[in-house]
Order: sequence, then structure tokens, then C-alpha cells
Amino acid sequence: MSNPNEKYVPKSLYPTKTKLTITLALVGIIGFYLISSIQTESFIVNFFLKIGNVTELVGRFFPPDWSYAQQVWSKLFETIHMAIISSTIATLISIPFCLLTARNITTNKYLYNTMRFILNIIRTVPDIVLAVVFVGLFGIGVFSGIIALIIFAIGILVKLMSETIESIDMNPSEAIKASGGNTLQIIWYAVVPQVLPQFISFGLYVFEVNIRASVVLGLVGAGGVGQLINTQINFLNYPAVMTIVIIIFVVVVIIDYISSKLREGLV
Repeated sequence: MSNPNEKYVPKSLYPTKTKLTITLALVGIIGFYLISSIQTESFIVNFFLKIGNVTELVGRFFPPDWSYAQQVWSKLFETIHMAIISSTIATLISIPFCLLTARNITTNKYLYNTMRFILNIIRTVPDIVLAVVFVGLFGIGVFSGIIALIIFAIGILVKLMSETIESIDMNPSEAIKASGGNTLQIIWYAVVPQVLPQFISFGLYVFEVNIRASVVLGLVGAGGVGQLINTQINFLNYPAVMTIVIIIFVVVVIIDYISSKLREGLV
């Protein structure tokens, strides 16, 4: 007979079914990793076997060529201008799309599903693929990069904001509708006050993303400081590349810090 004063000590933290599920999941992950490594002939051990080549390449980037910094600033400001223009335009364009892709605002299921389908296609295409397409259409330069960033940012903003709108309190909307308010009045007085801080926060977040993305897009000729990196890599001028990378890193950290503080004050 068990002593009632004795404390019950469970044999395991998780039940047998949960442990079995976790074990099968780990086995599946390891199996997929091994199959993928065999098919691609890529094993993590190859990194350690060729670490000498990595250290040799990294050594070519040091010391940075600080005399090249004077040529970076104009392209760096061009990159920032690209991010500002694309983020601003994308934010304005995404406003109606956010409403059309929110289930609690767009009650027409055909319109809702159509808009969701279109936005899913936009999000599927990577930003660098968009840049390659627009460089082919409009030529090398900033304009191609801005168009690519606008479309890329719209996909992100609409996804984030539509989900935010779908989670709002619908009681104010129902009250306005019951008192005879139209759709525009419901959106302006019931939806906008609840989502405006998040909308501004997401806009700042997209600006941060566009700063990083614009650097990459420059590698395919879409303007910005990425073009300088591509040029110097082609010339094997690695110290100059390191100078550009350090400057970009410092600027991005400063922008991220300012943006994060602004978002903290809004949300």
C-alpha cells in the first residue's frame, strides 16, 4: 500500500507518444539530411577539409583599402535613396491590397481568393529574379532596382498587414455598420485606428529589408553600391571590397538601430 505522504515523481517529462513522435521526426530529419548530402555530394566535413582555402581567401580582404572609401559614398547614398523611394511607394500601393486580402474586410470570397492568389505569386518570385527581369526590360541602372524593390516590398507588406487586419477587434466595425455607416467609414473609424501603429512599424521594417536587398540587387546591375562590389570583385580588388562591406555594415547597423527605436515607440 502506497504512503499518502510520498510525493508523486513522474517517470518521464513527456508521455510515450510525444517521445515517439520526436524520435521519428529526428530520424526523418537526419535521413533527409543524409539523402540530400549524398545527392548533392555536399557534406559539412568538406568545410573543415578546405578550411585552408577559406583562410587564404579571407586573408586577401585585409587590410582594407581605406583610400577607396571616397568612391563608395555616392553609390551608398544611391542605395539609401532606392530604399526610401521603393519603401514609400510600396507602402502607399499596399494599402488597398491589405484590405482586399483581409478576410474580415473583403467578404466577397471570389475577390478575396483572387487577390490572395496574385499576392502569393508576387511573394514567390525572389527580389534578385525581379531585378534581373527589370534590368533586361529597362536596362542597367537604379530605375530597374527601384521597380524590383517596390514589387518585393508590396508582397511583404500586404502579407503582414492583411494578417494584422484579420486579427483586429470587429466590435467597433459592427457598431458603425449597425448605425448605418458605409464601408469607407468602417475602415477609417474602426480599422485604421487599430492597425496604424503596426502599419508604420511594418513600413520601417520593409525599409530595413530594402536597404539590404538593394545591395544584393546591385550585383545584377540594378544600381546602388552592389555594382561597386561586383566591379571590384571582377578586378580581384579584395581590399576595396572589404572597405565597401565595412561601410555598408556600419550604415545598416545605424539604420537598424534608429528604425528599431522608432518601431518600439509606435507599437
